[in-house]
Amino acid sequence: MSKMRSPKIDPSEITPKEIYQARRLFMRMAAGVTLAALAPSVPRAGEALPGVRKSRYVLPDALTPYADATRYNNFYEFGTDKESPARLAGRLKTRPWTIAVEGEVHKPKVFDIDELLKLAPLEERIYRMRCVEAWSMVVPWAGFSLAELLKRVEPTGNAKFVEFTTLHDPEQMPGQNSSLLEWPYREGLRLDEAMHPLTLLAFGLYGEVLPNQNGAPLRLVVPWKYGFKSAKSIVRIRLLEHQPVSTWMRAGPNEYGFYANVNPLVDHPRWSQAKERRLGEFFKQPTLMFNGYAEDVAQLYAGMDLQKLF
Repeated sequence: MSKMRSPKIDPSEITPKEIYQARRLFMRMAAGVTLAALAPSVPRAGEALPGVRKSRYVLPDALTPYADATRYNNFYEFGTDKESPARLAGRLKTRPWTIAVEGEVHKPKVFDIDELLKLAPLEERIYRMRCVEAWSMVVPWAGFSLAELLKRVEPTGNAKFVEFTTLHDPEQMPGQNSSLLEWPYREGLRLDEAMHPLTLLAFGLYGEVLPNQNGAPLRLVVPWKYGFKSAKSIVRIRLLEHQPVSTWMRAGPNEYGFYANVNPLVDHPRWSQAKERRLGEFFKQPTLMFNGYAEDVAQLYAGMDLQKLF
């Protein structure tokens, strides 16, 4: 059997090793640039959130300093003290991220977070936020009304409530290793509350991408209710016929009701709600009914006993 022989190559035709290696390096770099150009950019906290327009929802109040609003947070998934979220939330991966909208809807759908960002124009809205622990802040949020999303999935005639479920991942969220609350975190609104134009799906604050400790990549903002109603890091929105049981209702039904409207006439069992202190300020000020949004939302509760339905 004859043996195959390689053709004789003239030495002048052989590519020198250093040129070959340089060419390989160039090809790898070019491929990397191409892949980077094709890959979607991942918004990061601190980056400007593009395409945000000014809204009619503004306040004359002075804004809470950015450092206070992003370093003093309630986010029990990262710890029960106010400083832990800013310290520990950096481990949270916000891409890939999907939000399932399901239940009593005609068109259930799973939205990619970046698809959701393009669903409606983003607006900057300056809202007051009031915590049940008697501190408050004034923040320019960026997002659009939750109603924009709910209208697209077409609620059925049986839909009366909306339940929000947040991410459950103890590896990323070390506070979930605690049995203090039942995980994942759940919150709920009546459908008319959820459809109110003030109810915001927020993707950013202060013109920037939402920081992890403030609920990235997507959170709810319901400005006339106590802060725990504004669920963070949402992964599922479910429309229901019956009222859901939220996390804090389950943990302390005598302290945390379903509605959680800001009401200075209804004390928390362990402290007064009549006054509040803005972050960055020393003196307290009177708490406003519905956090100052009574003109917009009081009609939602006409005829209700708000001291019993707290």
